[in-house]
Amino acid sequence: MNVSRPSVHPVEAPPQTAQNVPRARMKDIQGMPGTCGGFALRLFQFIFAVISLLVMASTSDFASASAFCYLVVAVSLQSLWSFSLAVVDLYAILVRRSLRNCRVVSFFTIGDGITSTLTFAAACASAGITVLIGNDLNKCAINHCTRFETATAMAFMSWFSVSPSFLLNFWSLASR
Repeated sequence: MNVSRPSVHPVEAPPQTAQNVPRARMKDIQGMPGTCGGFALRLFQFIFAVISLLVMASTSDFASASAFCYLVVAVSLQSLWSFSLAVVDLYAILVRRSLRNCRVVSFFTIGDGITSTLTFAAACASAGITVLIGNDLNKCAINHCTRFETATAMAFMSWFSVSPSFLLNFWSLASR
């Protein structure tokens, strides 16, 4: 009679390949949601947008050009968005919570993308009208060219401070 006996044979572990290597979680980089750098960027976005809004609203004839009206609407939206996210960032910093949830980062990314595009387009349109009034028509004496230029510059500064937030959030989503 032939009896089989169980035997244990050592098995080699499969070699590590790019497919089965565990992915390390990316550290919180300053500028991302819930970090001090992210909070600072949100404050700068808010401050520049509010300055642009206040300077443009202080002129009596900003409604004479649709680009200036568009700038007022865009920086108003930018200031509301930036202030809201600054409050969220401040809360996350104070309670030491990470805002690395995929849905939260997606929400931040989409909102930053929309508001930054609107602010940039409004700033470009306002810059074009300001150049038209100042250089081409030579009507700065009867218009508020310096105020228009200041409001446009502040809108560009707000856009410059939104861009790192958007890019870092987008990169965070793309690297998942």
